[in-house]
Amino acid sequence: MLNIQVLNNISPLGLEKFSKESYQVSTSDENPDAILVRSAKMHDMEIGDSLKAIGRAGAGVNNIPLKQMSDKGVVVFNTPGANANAVKELVISSMLLASRNICQAWDYVNKLPLENLKTTVEDGKKQYSGSELPGKTLGIVGLGAIGVEIANAASILGMDVIGYDPSISKKNAWKISSEVQEALSLEELFSKSDFVSFHVPLVDATKNLLDAKRIALLPEGCVVINMSRDGIVDEEELIKSLDSGKVKYYVTDFPIDEKKNHDRVIALPHLGASTSEAEENCAIMIAKQVKDYLEHGNIVNSVNFPDSKMPRAGEERLAITHRNIPNMVRQITKEIAEEGVNIVDMLNKSRGDFAYTLIDIEKEIPKTVIENINQVEGILKVRAL
Repeated sequence: MLNIQVLNNISPLGLEKFSKESYQVSTSDENPDAILVRSAKMHDMEIGDSLKAIGRAGAGVNNIPLKQMSDKGVVVFNTPGANANAVKELVISSMLLASRNICQAWDYVNKLPLENLKTTVEDGKKQYSGSELPGKTLGIVGLGAIGVEIANAASILGMDVIGYDPSISKKNAWKISSEVQEALSLEELFSKSDFVSFHVPLVDATKNLLDAKRIALLPEGCVVINMSRDGIVDEEELIKSLDSGKVKYYVTDFPIDEKKNHDRVIALPHLGASTSEAEENCAIMIAKQVKDYLEHGNIVNSVNFPDSKMPRAGEERLAITHRNIPNMVRQITKEIAEEGVNIVDMLNKSRGDFAYTLIDIEKEIPKTVIENINQVEGILKVRAL
C-alpha cells in the first residue's frame, strides 16, 4: 500500500486515479510515498526518506525546496499547460479591463448618488473613454504552454503579437501562430509593446526582469500584466512610472502590499488557475504522472530530473535516481551482472547535476543487489518495481 499525502484541496477527479486497493490518500504526514500540493509552502517541512515524488498541481514550483528534493532523489512533477486556457482568458480579460478603463468606470458608477443618476453617468463617461485591442501590440515574455495560447488568442483578436523566449521548445514552436513575431531581445520587445505580459518562472535570472532601465523603454501608455510570479517586476520602479503616467496600468495577480491601493494598479487575488476546469485538469494530470512514476518509474513533466519513459520488459524494473557523474551506469550494471542476471532493456538520461536510470531485468533480483547499488557513491534512491 502506497501513501499519498495531500497538502491542499485536490479535485476528486484526480484523487480517484489512485485505487483504494493500492493507495491510501490522506492528509497524514506519516511516511508518505508521494505528496500532492498546490500552493502550500513546503520549504520548512520535515521530509522523510520514504518520499519518492512530489506532484505540483500547477506550473510554478517556488513553494517546493527543489535543491533539497533533488539531493534526496525525490522527483518533482508539475503540470505545464493544464491551466493554460484559464490563464489565457485572464490575460485577455486584463487587457480589456485596462484598455476600456472598466475597473475605474465601475468604481465611478458605484460611488454616484442615485439622484439624477442617468444624467450624471452620461456626463461623466467621457473620462473613461478607452481604446480597442486590434492593431495594438502585445509583447509576451515566455512562450511556454501558456504564452503560446495567449499569443494565438491575441493574434485572432487582431493584435500584433511579439514574443521572446530563447529556449522555446520544439513542441511549442510548432503550436504558435505564424503571425507571431520573434523578438531578438527583451529590450526590443519592451520598446515595441503596448501591452507586456510575463509568463516565466521566478528564478535568479528573472528576478526584477522588468527593471528601471527596461521600464524606460516602454512606449507611453503601456500596460504591464503580471500573471506569472511576484518578483518578476520591480514594483517600486513601476509605481514611479505609473505616477508619471508613462505606464497606464499595472495588472497583477499577486498583490503583496499597499501598492494594491494605487489607482492605476488592478490587483487580483491570484485568480490565474482558479477555475473548476483548470483545477480538474491539473489534478488529473498530476495524479497520472505521479501514479506512472510510482508504479512504472516513468518520468513525464519533472522539473528536476530528466523525462524518461520506457515500455516495460522483463520480470522486474529498477528505477534509480543518482548524481550525474562518470562511471555510474557501469557500477550499477556490474552489481546486476555479478548476480548472473540479464538486462532486458535500459534507459539512462541526465539533466544538469542529476540523472535517472531505468533497467528492466529478466527476473527478480535479491535485495542484496539493491543494497549494494545503494552503496555506490552518487546513488540517491533505488526502487524495484
